Amino acid sequence: MDLISEIVARAKANPQRIVLPEGTEERTLRAADQVLAEAIAHLIILGNPEEINNLADQWRLNNIKKATIIDPENHPKKEEYAQLLCELRKKKGMTIEEARKLVINPLYLGCLMVKNGDADGQLAGAENTTGDVLRPALQIIKTLPGITTVSGAMLLITKHPEYGKNGVLVMSDVAVTPVPTAEQLAQIAICTAHTTTAVVGVEKPKVAMLSFSTKGSAKHEVVDKVIEATRLAKEMAPELDVDGEMQTDAALIPSVGQRKAPGSTVAGHADVLIVPSLEVGNIGYKLAERLGDVSAVGPILQGMAQPVNDLSRGCSIDDIYKMVAITSNQASARKKHN
Repeated sequence: MDLISEIVARAKANPQRIVLPEGTEERTLRAADQVLAEAIAHLIILGNPEEINNLADQWRLNNIKKATIIDPENHPKKEEYAQLLCELRKKKGMTIEEARKLVINPLYLGCLMVKNGDADGQLAGAENTTGDVLRPALQIIKTLPGITTVSGAMLLITKHPEYGKNGVLVMSDVAVTPVPTAEQLAQIAICTAHTTTAVVGVEKPKVAMLSFSTKGSAKHEVVDKVIEATRLAKEMAPELDVDGEMQTDAALIPSVGQRKAPGSTVAGHADVLIVPSLEVGNIGYKLAERLGDVSAVGPILQGMAQPVNDLSRGCSIDDIYKMVAITSNQASARKKHN
């Protein structure tokens, strides 16, 4: 069974309540119909019910009726959510009047549902920018205790089973923080390890902190940052198998790892790759995808207290389908952890 099939199977075994705030967007509805047909998740679709049902009829999406459809303009918990938002943002000066206006925004409403325990995760971004998706998530759901940095992990699915877990590697950060500090890089490493367990199913991830140097082979301030990030990650999560700094070949190839980093339990066996900057991550995964025949799935947002994922506005129906299953896996893992 390939990784995506495994992710879907785990989601089916323990379906979670996932909010789709872009309820009238065509790709989202078509993906939702497939998710509901396969019972992968319990979907909560936000939007005008009449419009959503008319679109479902128009596009012959017969499973949309299995979803819970909530009208942001008119639902029983509207005032309750407004009060919750006002309480969460009162230190920022938010009034109840402002909160009442914001709760009809589906992106805010979805996050409030997750915060209030009425949903387990949210997926959006097919028609909204990353900033618009993240803003209410950071204001309402916020980050995990001890974590201040949100990052994005990419699943790299290769045809080479000798790498990672049967050919699957997780790379981060590829989406959010352009130039992380050493502390931020350590947080990214810890969060990516959690994502690897929740989504890929690796119980004890091996985390490589990548650089252009392996164990002091080069000297530079950016190398120093990775060395410090490795130290901090070990301090913050002593149970984590993390090592660095190391070059990519030392992280992936056992013979090279043994030669360049003898005694390392990570070198040559890494399934998590932490890059020193967003620039490296973005360039790296796209090179792998285009030149290396690698399937890249994500990014998966991590560091949030509860799962919120952001789609590309160029996403496909299949991308949304996969990300619903991934978000459901994250939600299941979060419940187990809590």
